[in-house]
Amino acid sequence: MSLNDFLAHKPLFYDVIDYERFPEAYRAIRHFLPSPKIIHLVGTNGKGSTGRFLANALHRSGKRIGHYTSPHILCFNERIWLDGSEVSNEVLERAHQKLLDLLFTEIADSLSYFEYTTLLAMVVYEGCDYVVCEAGLGGEFDATNAFDKVLSIFTPIDFDHAAFLGNTIDSIATTKLRSMQNIALLGKQKHSDIESIARTIADEKGCKLYTLSECLTPNIEASALLLATKNSLSEYLRDNLMLAMVAYELLGYEADESLFDQNALFGRLSRIAPNITLDVGHNAMAAESIALNFQGKKVTLIYNTYGDKDYREILSILKPIIDSVEIIEVEEGRIVERSLLESVLRELNIPYRSFKDIKKSKEYLVFGSFSVAETFLKRINVTSPMV
Repeated sequence: MSLNDFLAHKPLFYDVIDYERFPEAYRAIRHFLPSPKIIHLVGTNGKGSTGRFLANALHRSGKRIGHYTSPHILCFNERIWLDGSEVSNEVLERAHQKLLDLLFTEIADSLSYFEYTTLLAMVVYEGCDYVVCEAGLGGEFDATNAFDKVLSIFTPIDFDHAAFLGNTIDSIATTKLRSMQNIALLGKQKHSDIESIARTIADEKGCKLYTLSECLTPNIEASALLLATKNSLSEYLRDNLMLAMVAYELLGYEADESLFDQNALFGRLSRIAPNITLDVGHNAMAAESIALNFQGKKVTLIYNTYGDKDYREILSILKPIIDSVEIIEVEEGRIVERSLLESVLRELNIPYRSFKDIKKSKEYLVFGSFSVAETFLKRINVTSPMV
């Protein structure tokens, strides 16, 4: 069975997650898999862009590098990046057949979409020096946490996935931070309690913890500011760039400016047309960064959202920059009921209508999730991510 057909039988989302299933599957075949140095990325926002900044720099320095990220926007191959580009269908198919040979059929069938993809990536990454590996959900119980790590990087942590991670910032942060192992780097945080939680966990685990603020050098700050200006990076993306540069130095290398001269990962405040910006963010923290980036401007927001997101808070944060909202229909089971979204828009006194087409006279922001981004790009006939 081909990879596409095999994955098509696996649901993308689960109401209940079996936290033992993946570690057991991994233990059964780990001696057949490569063992590159794993750099683990955990957090609520910024994992993708921080990881790509770091992966690109390591690749440019002459290392063989994999970057595992999720979810994808338009093409599954986006999840498994190797030495500067997404892997080909042929490489994926060979890795899939090899993995099926390694796993018992019942185990392969039982693994979730994300769990199977995580093992698939490890097969692809044979021969890599480093793999930058992004957690899917949470940290301690995520499939990616089964791997031994040389460095754990924690991007900003905020409220998200409450059904699995808890309803308080303490419970969410604890679950994410307990994934640290040997050396950990804590990025800039919104909530002051997170650093103290991280230090407590680091002491318990015997993990060496560094914070971004204590590791920043004048050279890195100046370089990040210069590169952010050159590549039109927002303040939020500049913070992610600095985090990647500090991580690079914690690995024992010198963060040369030329290695980090790059654009952000597609879908992170990406300017896809003169009047269209697209961002795959879908929570309040992402909305705050967006609002700051567009401060003093007005945009037409092309929007939809999953029902489990706090879209009232998100829209409240974005309201100062919203001229009007155009609701884009998304064929996805988790999308909120249209009537509920419209009710919130009326409460907030935000004008809205259905999205139909793009007008050159308007400034647009596409925001709401990977699914919203995918639907919009397909509506305007984009079939692959823009570089």
